[in-house]
Amino acid sequence: MKTRSKVQRAVAGLMILLALGASGAGCGSDPAREGSNTSNTADISEGVQPYEAAVKLLPQSYKDKGELTVAMDLHYPPTTFLADDNSTPIGLNPDMARLIAKKLGLKLKFENTAFDTIIPGLDGGRYDFTATTMSPSAERLKVLDMIDYFNGGVSVAVSTGNPLNISNDDMCGRSIAVTKGSNAQLKHLPNVSEWTCTSKGKPAINGVTLPNIQEALTQLASKRIDGVFYDTVSLVWAETQQPNTFTILTPQVDTRSDHVVAVALKKGSPLTPALQKAIQSVLDSAEYKKSLANWGLESGAITEAKLN
Repeated sequence: MKTRSKVQRAVAGLMILLALGASGAGCGSDPAREGSNTSNTADISEGVQPYEAAVKLLPQSYKDKGELTVAMDLHYPPTTFLADDNSTPIGLNPDMARLIAKKLGLKLKFENTAFDTIIPGLDGGRYDFTATTMSPSAERLKVLDMIDYFNGGVSVAVSTGNPLNISNDDMCGRSIAVTKGSNAQLKHLPNVSEWTCTSKGKPAINGVTLPNIQEALTQLASKRIDGVFYDTVSLVWAETQQPNTFTILTPQVDTRSDHVVAVALKKGSPLTPALQKAIQSVLDSAEYKKSLANWGLESGAITEAKLN
Protein backbone atom coordinates (compact mmCIF):
# COMPACT_ATOMS: atom_id res chain seq x y z
CA MET A 1 0.00 0.00 0.00
CA LYS A 2 2.77 2.47 0.92
CA THR A 3 4.63 1.87 -2.34
CA ARG A 4 1.72 2.68 -4.67
CA SER A 5 2.31 5.45 -7.18
CA LYS A 6 0.40 8.74 -7.14
CA VAL A 7 -1.61 7.62 -10.17
CA GLN A 8 -2.55 4.34 -8.50
CA ARG A 9 -3.65 6.19 -5.37
CA ALA A 10 -5.67 8.66 -7.40
CA VAL A 11 -7.35 5.94 -9.42
CA ALA A 12 -8.15 3.94 -6.31
CA GLY A 13 -9.57 7.00 -4.60
CA LEU A 14 -11.71 7.93 -7.57
CA MET A 15 -13.00 4.39 -7.89
CA ILE A 16 -14.10 4.49 -4.27
CA LEU A 17 -15.44 8.00 -4.18
CA LEU A 18 -17.19 8.14 -7.51
CA ALA A 19 -18.37 4.65 -8.20
CA LEU A 20 -19.39 4.05 -4.59
CA GLY A 21 -20.02 0.52 -5.62
CA ALA A 22 -16.72 -1.16 -4.81
CA SER A 23 -16.26 -3.18 -1.64
CA GLY A 24 -13.09 -4.08 0.18
CA ALA A 25 -10.82 -3.28 3.08
CA GLY A 26 -10.01 0.32 3.77
CA CYS A 27 -13.09 1.99 2.30
CA GLY A 28 -14.40 3.09 5.65
CA SER A 29 -11.09 4.62 6.71
CA ASP A 30 -10.35 6.62 3.54
CA PRO A 31 -9.58 10.13 4.84
CA ALA A 32 -11.01 11.74 1.72
CA ARG A 33 -14.43 10.38 2.65
CA GLU A 34 -14.48 11.88 6.12
CA GLY A 35 -17.11 14.57 6.41
CA SER A 36 -18.76 13.61 3.12
CA ASN A 37 -22.45 12.77 2.72
CA THR A 38 -21.90 9.32 1.23
CA SER A 39 -23.25 7.62 4.37
CA ASN A 40 -26.34 9.83 4.52
CA THR A 41 -29.26 7.49 3.88
CA ALA A 42 -31.91 9.66 5.56
CA ASP A 43 -35.14 9.95 3.56
CA ILE A 44 -35.71 13.68 3.09
CA SER A 45 -39.37 13.02 2.22
CA GLU A 46 -40.17 11.50 5.61
CA GLY A 47 -43.23 13.24 7.01
CA VAL A 48 -44.11 14.99 3.72
CA GLN A 49 -47.84 14.80 3.05
CA PRO A 50 -49.58 14.37 -0.34
CA TYR A 51 -50.35 17.60 -2.17
CA GLU A 52 -54.05 17.40 -2.90
CA ALA A 53 -53.94 19.60 -6.01
CA ALA A 54 -51.42 17.20 -7.57
CA VAL A 55 -53.22 14.07 -6.39
CA LYS A 56 -56.44 15.28 -8.07
CA LEU A 57 -54.62 15.30 -11.42
CA LEU A 58 -53.26 11.78 -10.99
CA PRO A 59 -54.75 9.25 -13.46
CA GLN A 60 -56.77 6.53 -11.79
CA SER A 61 -54.45 3.82 -13.12
CA TYR A 62 -51.59 5.27 -11.06
CA LYS A 63 -53.78 5.57 -7.98
CA ASP A 64 -54.75 1.93 -8.38
CA LYS A 65 -51.14 0.82 -8.83
CA GLY A 66 -49.95 2.96 -5.92
CA GLU A 67 -46.37 3.19 -7.17
CA LEU A 68 -44.09 5.14 -9.53
CA THR A 69 -40.99 3.72 -11.19
CA VAL A 70 -38.10 6.16 -11.62
CA ALA A 71 -35.07 5.45 -13.81
CA MET A 72 -31.63 6.73 -12.76
CA ASP A 73 -28.00 6.08 -13.59
CA LEU A 74 -26.57 5.91 -10.06
CA HIS A 75 -22.97 6.86 -10.90
CA TYR A 76 -23.09 10.66 -10.83
CA PRO A 77 -22.32 12.25 -7.43
CA PRO A 78 -23.51 14.52 -5.94
CA THR A 79 -26.77 14.42 -7.88
CA THR A 80 -27.33 10.68 -8.32
CA PHE A 81 -25.30 7.93 -6.63
CA LEU A 82 -25.26 5.18 -4.01
CA ALA A 83 -24.56 5.53 -0.30
CA ASP A 84 -21.85 3.59 1.49
CA ASP A 85 -24.24 0.66 1.87
CA ASN A 86 -24.12 0.26 -1.95
CA SER A 87 -27.89 -0.04 -2.11
CA THR A 88 -29.51 3.28 -1.09
CA PRO A 89 -29.82 5.93 -3.83
CA ILE A 90 -28.75 9.35 -2.52
CA GLY A 91 -28.15 12.83 -3.93
CA LEU A 92 -30.36 15.61 -5.25
CA ASN A 93 -32.13 13.46 -7.84
CA PRO A 94 -33.19 10.63 -5.49
CA ASP A 95 -34.33 13.33 -3.05
CA MET A 96 -36.44 14.92 -5.81
CA ALA A 97 -37.92 11.58 -6.85
CA ARG A 98 -38.89 10.70 -3.27
CA LEU A 99 -40.46 14.11 -2.71
CA ILE A 100 -42.42 13.91 -5.97
CA ALA A 101 -43.78 10.48 -5.05
CA LYS A 102 -44.78 11.69 -1.58
CA LYS A 103 -46.55 14.74 -3.05
CA LEU A 104 -48.58 12.31 -5.19
CA GLY A 105 -49.25 9.92 -2.31
CA LEU A 106 -47.42 7.07 -4.08
CA LYS A 107 -44.62 4.63 -3.29
CA LEU A 108 -41.41 4.86 -5.30
CA LYS A 109 -39.37 2.17 -7.04
CA PHE A 110 -35.83 2.95 -8.25
CA GLU A 111 -34.42 1.37 -11.40
CA ASN A 112 -30.64 1.77 -11.79
CA THR A 113 -29.94 1.91 -15.52
CA ALA A 114 -27.35 3.32 -17.93
CA PHE A 115 -28.02 6.94 -18.89
CA ASP A 116 -28.29 6.28 -22.62
CA THR A 117 -30.97 3.60 -22.09
CA ILE A 118 -33.31 5.79 -20.04
CA ILE A 119 -35.09 7.55 -22.90
CA PRO A 120 -35.86 4.29 -24.77
CA GLY A 121 -37.10 2.88 -21.46
CA LEU A 122 -39.43 5.83 -20.91
CA ASP A 123 -40.70 5.67 -24.47
CA GLY A 124 -41.27 1.94 -24.13
CA GLY A 125 -43.18 2.26 -20.86
CA ARG A 126 -40.64 0.47 -18.66
CA TYR A 127 -40.27 3.54 -16.40
CA ASP A 128 -42.74 6.25 -15.39
CA PHE A 129 -40.22 9.09 -15.19
CA THR A 130 -36.59 10.01 -14.66
CA ALA A 131 -34.83 12.60 -12.53
CA THR A 132 -31.25 12.12 -13.67
CA THR A 133 -29.80 15.57 -14.46
CA MET A 134 -31.11 15.43 -18.03
CA SER A 135 -31.29 18.73 -19.94
CA PRO A 136 -34.07 19.51 -22.41
CA SER A 137 -32.99 19.49 -26.04
CA ALA A 138 -34.88 19.65 -29.32
CA GLU A 139 -34.19 15.97 -29.94
CA ARG A 140 -35.32 14.86 -26.48
CA LEU A 141 -38.45 17.01 -26.58
CA LYS A 142 -39.63 15.11 -29.63
CA VAL A 143 -40.23 12.06 -27.45
CA LEU A 144 -40.32 13.43 -23.88
CA ASP A 145 -42.27 15.81 -21.66
CA MET A 146 -39.64 17.61 -19.54
CA ILE A 147 -40.28 19.67 -16.39
CA ASP A 148 -37.54 21.93 -14.97
CA TYR A 149 -36.22 21.43 -11.42
CA PHE A 150 -32.58 22.60 -11.26
CA ASN A 151 -30.02 24.79 -13.04
CA GLY A 152 -26.40 23.74 -13.40
CA GLY A 153 -23.45 24.27 -15.75
CA VAL A 154 -20.51 22.48 -17.37
CA SER A 155 -16.78 22.71 -16.76
CA VAL A 156 -13.51 21.07 -17.78
CA ALA A 157 -11.32 19.12 -15.36
CA VAL A 158 -7.63 18.68 -16.17
CA SER A 159 -4.62 17.15 -14.44
CA THR A 160 -3.53 18.82 -11.21
CA GLY A 161 -1.89 22.17 -11.87
CA ASN A 162 -2.94 22.08 -15.55
CA PRO A 163 0.54 21.13 -16.89
CA LEU A 164 -0.72 21.18 -20.50
CA ASN A 165 -1.99 24.77 -20.10
CA ILE A 166 -5.44 23.85 -21.41
CA SER A 167 -8.10 26.57 -21.37
CA ASN A 168 -11.81 26.67 -22.18
CA ASP A 169 -10.93 28.56 -25.36
CA ASP A 170 -8.10 26.25 -26.40
CA MET A 171 -8.76 22.53 -26.17
CA CYS A 172 -7.95 22.12 -29.86
CA GLY A 173 -6.39 18.75 -30.65
CA ARG A 174 -6.74 17.62 -27.03
CA SER A 175 -8.45 14.38 -25.98
CA ILE A 176 -11.39 15.48 -23.85
CA ALA A 177 -13.75 12.92 -22.32
CA VAL A 178 -17.54 13.17 -22.40
CA THR A 179 -20.09 10.67 -21.10
CA LYS A 180 -22.17 8.57 -23.48
CA GLY A 181 -25.59 10.04 -24.32
CA SER A 182 -24.95 13.35 -22.53
CA ASN A 183 -25.55 16.82 -23.96
CA ALA A 184 -21.79 17.32 -23.65
CA GLN A 185 -21.25 14.51 -26.13
CA LEU A 186 -24.17 15.25 -28.44
CA LYS A 187 -24.10 19.04 -28.52
CA HIS A 188 -21.81 21.08 -26.27
CA LEU A 189 -18.36 19.68 -27.07
CA PRO A 190 -18.93 19.60 -30.86
CA ASN A 191 -20.16 23.21 -30.72
CA VAL A 192 -17.23 24.42 -28.62
CA SER A 193 -14.85 22.58 -30.96
CA GLU A 194 -16.32 24.40 -33.95
CA TRP A 195 -16.42 27.84 -32.30
CA THR A 196 -12.94 27.79 -30.79
CA CYS A 197 -11.01 25.45 -33.08
CA THR A 198 -12.13 24.38 -36.55
CA SER A 199 -13.64 27.75 -37.50
CA LYS A 200 -10.20 29.25 -36.80
CA GLY A 201 -8.26 26.65 -38.76
CA LYS A 202 -7.15 24.72 -35.67
CA PRO A 203 -7.54 20.95 -35.13
CA ALA A 204 -10.85 19.82 -33.66
CA ILE A 205 -11.20 18.72 -30.06
CA ASN A 206 -10.89 14.94 -29.88
CA GLY A 207 -14.03 13.92 -27.98
CA VAL A 208 -13.52 10.62 -26.13
CA THR A 209 -16.85 9.03 -25.25
CA LEU A 210 -16.82 7.04 -21.99
CA PRO A 211 -19.63 5.24 -20.14
CA ASN A 212 -19.65 7.36 -16.97
CA ILE A 213 -17.84 10.06 -14.99
CA GLN A 214 -16.04 7.49 -12.84
CA GLU A 215 -14.27 6.06 -15.90
CA ALA A 216 -13.54 9.54 -17.26
CA LEU A 217 -11.84 10.78 -14.08
CA THR A 218 -9.97 7.51 -13.70
CA GLN A 219 -8.54 7.92 -17.21
CA LEU A 220 -7.67 11.55 -16.45
CA ALA A 221 -5.79 10.49 -13.32
CA SER A 222 -3.79 7.95 -15.34
CA LYS A 223 -3.14 10.56 -18.10
CA ARG A 224 -4.83 8.56 -20.84
CA ILE A 225 -6.89 11.66 -21.67
CA ASP A 226 -6.20 15.38 -21.32
CA GLY A 227 -9.45 16.54 -19.72
CA VAL A 228 -13.03 15.80 -18.76
CA PHE A 229 -15.98 17.90 -19.97
CA TYR A 230 -18.84 17.41 -17.49
CA ASP A 231 -21.38 18.94 -15.10
CA THR A 232 -19.73 21.51 -12.84
CA VAL A 233 -21.49 20.34 -9.67
CA SER A 234 -20.25 16.77 -10.07
CA LEU A 235 -16.69 17.84 -10.84
CA VAL A 236 -16.61 20.18 -7.82
CA TRP A 237 -17.94 17.37 -5.62
CA ALA A 238 -15.30 14.93 -6.87
CA GLU A 239 -12.54 17.51 -6.36
CA THR A 240 -13.72 18.04 -2.78
CA GLN A 241 -13.75 14.32 -2.05
CA GLN A 242 -10.37 13.61 -3.68
CA PRO A 243 -8.24 16.77 -3.34
CA ASN A 244 -5.05 17.36 -5.33
CA THR A 245 -6.09 14.88 -8.02
CA PHE A 246 -7.23 17.27 -10.75
CA THR A 247 -7.95 20.94 -11.41
CA ILE A 248 -11.25 22.43 -12.58
CA LEU A 249 -10.86 25.24 -15.10
CA THR A 250 -12.68 28.50 -14.40
CA PRO A 251 -14.99 30.02 -15.40
CA GLN A 252 -17.51 27.43 -16.54
CA VAL A 253 -17.53 26.64 -20.26
CA ASP A 254 -19.68 29.03 -22.30
CA THR A 255 -21.89 26.73 -24.38
CA ARG A 256 -24.22 29.57 -25.47
CA SER A 257 -27.19 27.90 -23.81
CA ASP A 258 -28.65 27.55 -20.34
CA HIS A 259 -28.13 24.42 -18.28
CA VAL A 260 -31.48 23.77 -16.73
CA VAL A 261 -32.21 20.11 -16.00
CA ALA A 262 -35.61 18.49 -16.00
CA VAL A 263 -37.67 15.55 -14.86
CA ALA A 264 -38.64 13.61 -17.98
CA LEU A 265 -41.45 11.26 -18.90
CA LYS A 266 -42.95 9.93 -22.12
CA LYS A 267 -44.28 12.68 -24.38
CA GLY A 268 -48.00 13.21 -23.89
CA SER A 269 -48.08 11.02 -20.79
CA PRO A 270 -51.32 11.30 -18.78
CA LEU A 271 -49.04 11.58 -15.74
CA THR A 272 -47.48 14.88 -16.88
CA PRO A 273 -50.00 17.37 -15.36
CA ALA A 274 -49.89 15.69 -11.94
CA LEU A 275 -46.10 15.43 -12.03
CA GLN A 276 -45.71 19.10 -12.94
CA LYS A 277 -47.99 20.15 -10.10
CA ALA A 278 -46.09 17.92 -7.67
CA ILE A 279 -42.70 19.28 -8.80
CA GLN A 280 -43.89 22.87 -8.35
CA SER A 281 -44.94 21.99 -4.80
CA VAL A 282 -41.47 20.50 -4.20
CA LEU A 283 -39.73 23.64 -5.51
CA ASP A 284 -41.81 25.70 -3.08
CA SER A 285 -40.89 23.48 -0.13
CA ALA A 286 -38.30 23.66 2.63
CA GLU A 287 -37.22 20.12 1.73
CA TYR A 288 -36.03 21.25 -1.72
CA LYS A 289 -33.81 23.91 -0.18
CA LYS A 290 -32.56 21.41 2.41
CA SER A 291 -31.63 18.90 -0.27
CA LEU A 292 -29.72 21.50 -2.27
CA ALA A 293 -27.84 22.53 0.87
CA ASN A 294 -27.04 18.90 1.76
CA TRP A 295 -25.28 18.40 -1.57
CA GLY A 296 -23.72 21.87 -1.93
CA LEU A 297 -25.99 22.84 -4.82
CA GLU A 298 -27.77 25.92 -3.46
CA SER A 299 -26.76 28.06 -6.43
CA GLY A 300 -28.79 25.85 -8.76
CA ALA A 301 -32.17 26.49 -7.12
CA ILE A 302 -35.05 27.48 -9.40
CA THR A 303 -38.60 28.57 -8.60
CA GLU A 304 -40.69 27.46 -11.59
CA ALA A 305 -41.48 23.90 -12.64
CA LYS A 306 -41.78 24.85 -16.30
CA LEU A 307 -43.04 22.30 -18.81
CA ASN A 308 -40.72 22.60 -21.81
